[in-house]
Amino acid sequence: MKLVRGAWKLLVGIKDALVLVLLLLFFGALFAALNARSRAPAIKDGALVLDLNGPIVEQPEDVSFTQLLSGQQVGRQYRLRDIIRALDTAKSDDRVKAVVVDLEKFGGAYPAALGEVADKLAEVRRAGKPVLAWGIAYTDGGYRLAAAASEIWMDPQGGTLFQGPGGTQMYYKGLIDKLGVNAHVYRVGKFKSAVEPYIRADQSPEARAASEALYGGLFEQWRSAVQQARPKAQITGLLANPAQVVQAAGGDVAQANLRSGIVDHLGDRVAFGRRVAQIAGGDDKKPAGFFNTIDYDAYVDAKPLPKTGKIGIVTVAGTIVDGKAGPGTAGGDTVSDAIYKGLAKNDLKALVLRVDSPGGSVLASEKIRLALLEAKRRGLPIVVSMGGLAASGGYWVSTAGDVIFAEPNTITGSIGIFGVIPTFENTLAKVGITSDGVRTTPLSGQPDVFAGTNPVIDTVIQSTIEHGYMQFLTRVSQSRHLPVARVNEIGQGRVWLGGPARQLGLVDRFGSLSDAVAEAAKRAKVEPTDIVYLEKQPGFAATVAKQWNRDEDDDANAGSDVMSRMAWQQRQLAALAIGDARRLLSGSAVRAECLECAGSGPLVARAGDMRLLDLLLAKLGL
Repeated sequence: MKLVRGAWKLLVGIKDALVLVLLLLFFGALFAALNARSRAPAIKDGALVLDLNGPIVEQPEDVSFTQLLSGQQVGRQYRLRDIIRALDTAKSDDRVKAVVVDLEKFGGAYPAALGEVADKLAEVRRAGKPVLAWGIAYTDGGYRLAAAASEIWMDPQGGTLFQGPGGTQMYYKGLIDKLGVNAHVYRVGKFKSAVEPYIRADQSPEARAASEALYGGLFEQWRSAVQQARPKAQITGLLANPAQVVQAAGGDVAQANLRSGIVDHLGDRVAFGRRVAQIAGGDDKKPAGFFNTIDYDAYVDAKPLPKTGKIGIVTVAGTIVDGKAGPGTAGGDTVSDAIYKGLAKNDLKALVLRVDSPGGSVLASEKIRLALLEAKRRGLPIVVSMGGLAASGGYWVSTAGDVIFAEPNTITGSIGIFGVIPTFENTLAKVGITSDGVRTTPLSGQPDVFAGTNPVIDTVIQSTIEHGYMQFLTRVSQSRHLPVARVNEIGQGRVWLGGPARQLGLVDRFGSLSDAVAEAAKRAKVEPTDIVYLEKQPGFAATVAKQWNRDEDDDANAGSDVMSRMAWQQRQLAALAIGDARRLLSGSAVRAECLECAGSGPLVARAGDMRLLDLLLAKLGL
């Protein structure tokens, strides 16, 4: 009995300790949030610091209490419109003496977003304010921003090698054959290559041609933009023959970058800080490299967006999924409800649909489109603004617009539909498991994941996919005033950049979100500043996480060399691919989604996807 009582006391003690820890974490989070509201950093003269230690996205993902209480690291995501707004304000703000762009841990962005930010940095320079960039190893996307700076600094132990878009992807056909999995693929569109990894061991000629056109176009736009921003930089050699350039510098990549004019100065954080202090002011009594800073979050928060307005802005960001979803994922119910509530509660005169999505569920995409049509039925003009990516389901929802704006390097199109259903009859047979039963109709128990599909259900599903594709073509035809046959020619699941898409009639004009808002204001006869975002505000946990990120001290020794940085990028891409595969097999059966577009955008691999990648590598002994 003494042993039992002792064990019971131990269990009670462990329980009490866990409760105490959870309470401490909760009240610590509460204190941080209240403290954030009560002591927002004062904005004084100095350098506005954009410490981009994460990706630039259209809509940051929400942070849950589970993430906070688990103690796991919460990655930072930067909202594109906040960066644009901050730089717009900084141009004429006398308190801002310079803008510092820290790109050491930059997580990337879609080319269109990079172009927008780079253009704003150039505007800051034209307003007479220095823009200084610093990094250890610039990624291609990071250098797209750095090229807009008046001074580019790099750590002497770092270095930059340009990779260009593209690379390999994983094909699962051999693996699923060994496992005995039967992937039933239903699709329309010869360029709809999202399903190819399940039915092929390599890339089809059609998919290769589409990828070459897409990546080739993105690469030329990147090179042209960099050369225009830094005409003296000799990037051709580093692109065409990096080995020769690096060998000529004795293996010192940083020196090779300096000689080529890719960077202006080599220096660690201390040296860089001293340079900024010459412009923005400093204090010799502070640690070496100190300069007067303007906190980015405080600067954005100091000028909050209006909560009411005549122009409602609706954001479709991330994968489009059925039901409700938090920020960063476009839940069909969530977005459509925001539109309906906005129409009911606000005296709206126009809607602007901001799209930054690869698509997803056809059902959810149609639900969003119908909500937009309700606004149109009430006489509101609908203007679409495509961000970095508006493909497949992202284009489906765009067909509700009266006019569509896009950037020249927006990734769009991918007009096609597919579905994938895995069955495991061969897998089960390998371990001696069979299945049998009574069926009253040809569809009883179908699609049967244990016994496989039959020809009847295959025909039904394929017919449904073809019907959905025809619906897609019809919506595009009616919206763009093109014959269905013509839409079918430029559809077939093919991805287009904004420039060709405009020539094909898939978009109307080039322009940013502000251009789309101006067009909506013109059509509705209201002021373009009279806007309201119809979206959920960040939750309490996200506010706490933001404050913790703000209060964290920067580690002067943090960062990666060029090889580690390149390896990190490939690791993120692999995790994204694995995550897409997992969600493809577990999400909506009928999808209008462009999975092949993900490699051109921000590297936002979810924690679960990274764990799955680590598990796979461990199983392979890597």
